[in-house]
Amino acid sequence: MEYPGNLFVVAAPSGAGKSSLVKALLELDARLAVSVSHTSRKPRGQEQDGREYAFVGAEEFRAMADRGEFFEWAEVHGNLYGTSRSAIEARMLNGEDVVLEIDFQGALQIKQLFAYAVLVFILPPSWEELAQRLERRGDTAAEVIAQRMANARIEVAQAQHFDFVVVNAVFDTAVFDLKAIVHAQRLKYATQRRNRSAVFRALDLP
Repeated sequence: MEYPGNLFVVAAPSGAGKSSLVKALLELDARLAVSVSHTSRKPRGQEQDGREYAFVGAEEFRAMADRGEFFEWAEVHGNLYGTSRSAIEARMLNGEDVVLEIDFQGALQIKQLFAYAVLVFILPPSWEELAQRLERRGDTAAEVIAQRMANARIEVAQAQHFDFVVVNAVFDTAVFDLKAIVHAQRLKYATQRRNRSAVFRALDLP
């Protein structure tokens, strides 16, 4: 099924800056709406239920998954994450462009369900920089950092399956690259045909 809205899926290893980049993108583009994922993990820092994530218990999460309420879900770093089916469909049917922040497993599952989904992978400039960013958080134990670095090598290897890759070396440049991807997708022939159908009919375009 084709939707009037676009779906952008952003994935990255922990520490690559995915959340900060998406937040900056949303501040620049009023036409983008973020879809809040469900998770079984506890809120961190200033995170609020319904803003960064919908926080639910593991038992409730698995019950939702059994009822088919997620487009995709996966276990990441020992926690469960899932994308609400109804929230995505409602927004895209309404013509909104939706951006998802999820892990690579979920991104590849979404691509199977939405052929028109645009997959973007955020890369760190180096392994050394990624480790330093994780350490600078100051609230993560050394063994957890080591595990996330090991996971990152698996995750980064999946970038080849994504439509676009953004290297987050200089933050402002990476934000510009993300915005360019969104703008380019809106100008594609198939997207313009869906959203400017009257113009295409008037010009006898297929």
